[in-house]
Amino acid sequence: MHCGKLFGRTNRERGLRMVFSSSVFLFLFLPLVLIGYFNPILKGRRFKNCFLLLASLGFYAWGEPFFVLVMLASIGVNWLLGILIARHERGLRKVFLVIAVAYDVSLLFVFKYVSFITRTIGLLWHDDSISVNIALPIGISFFTFQIMSYIFDVYYKKAPVQKNYSNVALYIALFPQLIAGPIVRYQTVAEEITSRKETPEDFTRGFSRFILGLGKKLLVANYAGYIADRIFALKGDMSILSAWLGVIAYTLQIFFDFSAYSDMAIGLGRIFGFHFLENFNYPYMAKSITDFWRRWHISLSTWFRDYVYIPMGGNRVSKGRQIYNLLALWLLTGLWHGANWTFIAWGLFYFFLLLLERFTGIEKKLGIFSRVYTLLFVMIGWVLFRAESLPRAFRYLGVMFGRGPGGLIDETFVQCFSNGKWILAAGILLSTPIVPFCKEKMKALGKVYQPAAALVLAVIFVLSLLVCIKSDYNPFLYFNF
Repeated sequence: MHCGKLFGRTNRERGLRMVFSSSVFLFLFLPLVLIGYFNPILKGRRFKNCFLLLASLGFYAWGEPFFVLVMLASIGVNWLLGILIARHERGLRKVFLVIAVAYDVSLLFVFKYVSFITRTIGLLWHDDSISVNIALPIGISFFTFQIMSYIFDVYYKKAPVQKNYSNVALYIALFPQLIAGPIVRYQTVAEEITSRKETPEDFTRGFSRFILGLGKKLLVANYAGYIADRIFALKGDMSILSAWLGVIAYTLQIFFDFSAYSDMAIGLGRIFGFHFLENFNYPYMAKSITDFWRRWHISLSTWFRDYVYIPMGGNRVSKGRQIYNLLALWLLTGLWHGANWTFIAWGLFYFFLLLLERFTGIEKKLGIFSRVYTLLFVMIGWVLFRAESLPRAFRYLGVMFGRGPGGLIDETFVQCFSNGKWILAAGILLSTPIVPFCKEKMKALGKVYQPAAALVLAVIFVLSLLVCIKSDYNPFLYFNF
């Protein structure tokens, strides 16, 4: 049974997407949106919201307009169910919540996991013709979780129901956080949708934050990514040092790639009067795996905590139930990131680590070595996350720990290290709180601080634009989550 391709093109066959670090966004989309939004004639909130919504839909539709209809339909279903939930106090209230959650989960299942399941069945039956290839809407995990956040916040009365469909659509489709987060809670921005104020200070701070994110992406993440891609793509013998260099480069790439997008999203949101919560807090400085997940992708980990883990009983239950809750939580976390056995293994890997910490307190016994222990296991996890399959992940880990035929060093390591050592060194340094430390020291300079900070931002912006224009290597790791 070969079902072929459904719902448009596959991910590999799609055209170029509009990302914040692309020329079309920086030189065309963003300037036009800023001119239209801050025009001196039409200043009303209704115009600004409608304009921002249309711009956001255009942003999402770039290259694949069909999935805009999927997103708008999902918003419409949840908007209607949200109104029905708000109208009832008991009985039907929970029924409508279940219907909404079932619809949202079904949407994720169809688009994200049906292909994976049929592909797995085909492998088990040794029949490659058993396949249903459904193209994945970009950012579906992010906007679906935001929609569910709206439903949960209305159900638990943490935020008022929104009777205006376009306001709900703006909350979901707002382009700064649409395709890669952070996952914005409805209660966080419910009031700002209708009564926010754009100020010169917010515009300045927002644009500064956007520039810093752009620099992290184009000047650090992409260069680290080039090294990681080259090494992870090796199919022959690989040396121990090459394997370690590859995972170090990927560790830097995924942090600077994703945190850069969060920086740019937070900055753009602030330009338009929205205040999103932080999504990263120097995760590679964590003292434990538990601490790491308090610092990494904060909007996702808190979403799962508040809407899944705590409703299941959290830590207020027996040890056996706690283990079950953790297992369910990390299976879901792994599956959220992707439909592949590598992501499931990655989620289970963190389940075992967190279980170990919870019931043994091993990280406390390690003292000053707790940071080394944490970073080592995070890097091992990134190998599972990055590899195309579990066998390749295990082979790569084997090489890292001396079980490969490639020896200690090879030509790939020499070339990659020679060309990228300064970028990797900068990435390692910037993974620490060195920037806020320097800012505090510079503030002691008094009046010199503001011109100096502006000069640094200008240099980062110009360098980023030059790299954007000249380079055709611009991957984005969280594009399909």
